[in-house]
Amino acid sequence: MSPPSAIEVDGGIDATSITLPGPLTTKGVVARRAKAGKLVAGTAAYTSSDYFKGPATGRPKAKRWDHYLTLESKSRNPSSLKAAAKYLQKPGLISLGGGLPCAEYFPLEEVTFKVPTPPNFSEKATKESGSILRAGKYDASEGDGIYDLAISMNYGLGVGSAQVIRFVTEHTEMVCNPPYQDWNCALSVGSTAALEQAYRMFCERGDYVLAEEYTFASAVETALPLGVKFFSIKMDDQGLLPEHMDEILCNWDEVERKARKPRLLYTIPTGQNPTGATQGAVRRQAIYKVAQKHDIYIIEDEPYYFLQMQPYTGPNAPDVPPPASNEEFLQALVPTYLSIDIDGRVMRMDSFSKVIAPGTRVGWITASAQIVERFVRHSESSSQNPSGLSQMFLYKLLDESWGHDGYLGWLIALRLSYTKRRDTILAACEKFLPKDIVSWNPPAAGMFLWLSVDWRRHPHAKTKRILEIEEEIYLAAVNQGVLICRGSWFLGQKDAEEPTDMFFRATYAAASEDKIFHAIERFGIAARESFGVK
Repeated sequence: MSPPSAIEVDGGIDATSITLPGPLTTKGVVARRAKAGKLVAGTAAYTSSDYFKGPATGRPKAKRWDHYLTLESKSRNPSSLKAAAKYLQKPGLISLGGGLPCAEYFPLEEVTFKVPTPPNFSEKATKESGSILRAGKYDASEGDGIYDLAISMNYGLGVGSAQVIRFVTEHTEMVCNPPYQDWNCALSVGSTAALEQAYRMFCERGDYVLAEEYTFASAVETALPLGVKFFSIKMDDQGLLPEHMDEILCNWDEVERKARKPRLLYTIPTGQNPTGATQGAVRRQAIYKVAQKHDIYIIEDEPYYFLQMQPYTGPNAPDVPPPASNEEFLQALVPTYLSIDIDGRVMRMDSFSKVIAPGTRVGWITASAQIVERFVRHSESSSQNPSGLSQMFLYKLLDESWGHDGYLGWLIALRLSYTKRRDTILAACEKFLPKDIVSWNPPAAGMFLWLSVDWRRHPHAKTKRILEIEEEIYLAAVNQGVLICRGSWFLGQKDAEEPTDMFFRATYAAASEDKIFHAIERFGIAARESFGVK
């Protein structure tokens, strides 16, 4: 096979030939908003990212994907009731149309909550000097804000509220600066719900989705009831291998596989779950070229994108200085697939779950206008939109209180906190794990450490199956008082042969640093016990 950099593309466009304006800055957001004037968006207000994006001069339009959309997706028509909402903005209009309850009967008059005041993000600082945010029922109509309880507690549109769409559109332009003109954002009820909708949009029963050999278990479990299977692509320490993806697609036999050639790639490029691998910029370009060559649509699932950490330089090494500014932080991030997507062949899924709180159940997708329009049609007849209260809390925190500068400051603080946690678990591994049996690569992002176990050294390697030995180690760890995930749980291709390698996934996200240390010590005891090593 050709090396990734040499993969030839038929009919693709070279992204380097397109000159893009510089990405949006936080100062640019302030200037743009000042020019646009106060945002007025009442109950169920129609909105679009197009209202909040910069000019798209000189950028190409996205490819059309009509030939990839499923019959189900094509058959969805706009909601008649939701479509009528656009007239609610007409001055003096009296609505007897939609079934929107009167805000008078919402049993909340106001809510208050306390949040960190940038740059003091610690719990202690928040308790001592945090900011009290307030939302009243009629703030917007009384001129005391643009998003209130009367709006947020009522029905909304499938795309999400204008107030939050504005923020995530500006944020996406700052981070990704998509190189084609007709991109849009829509809110989701978290990335797993967004992924389920994507399957229904692109996959018929019997289809295969390409993904990393080890992948997010819920992504597989969501697909299987829809009649959609995963086909595994080999991995290394940077994740998915483009040359193996190319080989699979070049040699796909529809008769042998009893399925048409895959159309969809699902990938977690940064801090991959479960392996913790992060695709570098060159790797992403190579994978994108393979996608162009075979006309593959990419689902870019990035819940861990902003959990990119400081470089790991080894145990007891001096700390690498943190980013000195928001601009330096953004420049240090690995380029996204969306930022190199000149075809409009990427749906990026972002989430607040890992950086704010999973209970908000708010995320967003970014894709071409055609794909976002189909996504919204699905939302209108299912989830409708994320919780209005969650959207209002996020708006108050991210937009009204922190602003883009404060939010980036929060993400930098998370970067440093996760770096410390990552370094703690690595130090524990160095101290407690038998290195002739267990090995690992320091993760550059995310929440997970992928531990490779040389099961062939196990005393029962010739008499027991690999999955039996994996279970034995797993239960031995539980008996020692630590729960760690079995690697086989994350195999994407459920109909594949038994794995040849053994892994365990440990997370350093939830437990305290002291407990992380003790947990790895206990896993080390369990591993030695199982292998009969002192």
